[in-house]
Amino acid sequence: MSNNDVKLMAHLMRRAGFGASYEEIERRAAVGYEATVEELLHPEEQPDLEMDVMHRYMHGWRDMHGIMANQGYWTYRMVNSSRQLEEKICAFWHGIFCVGDSKCQKPKQIQIQLDNFRAKGLGNFAILLLDLAKDPAMIYYLDNQLSHKDAVNENWGRELLELFSMGVGMDGAPNYTEDDVKNCARAFTGWTMSNAIPRYPYGFYDSEFLYNEFDHDDGEKTFLGETGNFNGEDIIEIIAKQRATAHFIAFRLYLFFVADEPNEPEIERLADVFQETDGDIRSLLRSIFNSEHFKSKAVRFRKIKSPSELVFGTARLTDRFHIPDMESSSLANQALFMGQHLLNPPSVEGWHEGEEWVDSGSLIERINFASGEVGRTDAPGIQRMIERVGTSNDMLEPAEFVEACLDALGCIDLGDRSKSVLIEHAAQIGSFTSKKPESAERIVEMFQLIVSTPDYQYC
Repeated sequence: MSNNDVKLMAHLMRRAGFGASYEEIERRAAVGYEATVEELLHPEEQPDLEMDVMHRYMHGWRDMHGIMANQGYWTYRMVNSSRQLEEKICAFWHGIFCVGDSKCQKPKQIQIQLDNFRAKGLGNFAILLLDLAKDPAMIYYLDNQLSHKDAVNENWGRELLELFSMGVGMDGAPNYTEDDVKNCARAFTGWTMSNAIPRYPYGFYDSEFLYNEFDHDDGEKTFLGETGNFNGEDIIEIIAKQRATAHFIAFRLYLFFVADEPNEPEIERLADVFQETDGDIRSLLRSIFNSEHFKSKAVRFRKIKSPSELVFGTARLTDRFHIPDMESSSLANQALFMGQHLLNPPSVEGWHEGEEWVDSGSLIERINFASGEVGRTDAPGIQRMIERVGTSNDMLEPAEFVEACLDALGCIDLGDRSKSVLIEHAAQIGSFTSKKPESAERIVEMFQLIVSTPDYQYC
């Protein structure tokens, strides 16, 4: 097993999950890259978290009615779940099929939607889209319960085409017309939800999808060049077979998993895979992760971490969240301070990602959090990293010491400028040896300096 194999595996775990410790990276590299890709793509074969144990520690997770309980629950899953790609694809769809608690004010209903992303987010796109159209949180968020055959509300129909499936102009074409929006909205009249049952005396009840055939517009509709008495299922079937949809999903997956700047030839290749597999997301991700383009050094550490990737990836290194506690919710707040309020995107458009994640205010929050987190010397993960660096060699020259710390943090790579600054700092103290009483303090200081570099903002 070469060092290149370990570094490639670290790259995969940063993109297909929320990073990993050096020990996990080394173990996975021994199994093999393609075997690990298949394991990640089949999360159902890995054990899920034990909810009964989690309920014992966090009573608020029993009913999941408060937004902080739901955020804490998802935080705990992202940090601890062995099904890393399941949580990552859940975050991906949450950023596209946006529903916000600021309007819904029923976070458990959003959590039910997230559970569906976990269950079906790697499957067929048309099925996922159909489930979304029947999801009470989305129905309420985009006002489709207010859409009637004699008074059509176009919110859902418009966003379905513009933000959820085809996009406008992303492939150089308008893709649909205003008449398509209107007829799409007509097809979803009668797609509503049951009224919520009052809380008392029996407690909360979840809303459910309800189809009201008497409120459905069953007239003839022309949509994307096809004419018929279309219902919502027909509309989604038509959408799913469009090349614009294939391009849209390939584009969004590329930006999320590969790079902040699109590579059009690679996106077109992925769009071909989408159409060849009838929109199978698992096949698309397999094609991404196994491609030479994804494996190349050209795309490593070129993608700015989202707040979730930064916060939960750093927390995975510390390994201090095996038991749910109030810190789980506080981690979600850290992501909020950096601009990502989980379960509450700013709008149906979602978050503006890439370079827009970072400004002068959020950068300070990012650096302070990461530095404070790796400074937790009582955390099991930090203790293991200290031990790893301390036992790597009897004597480490400054450059070797910096490299050992970078490896311990999960095979991080730095640019020449940042690395030279760290080596220069280490040289001021001299060679490193674990026999000195201040060796642990010196290692932690280097960890904190590394996560404070501009390079650590990239994955």
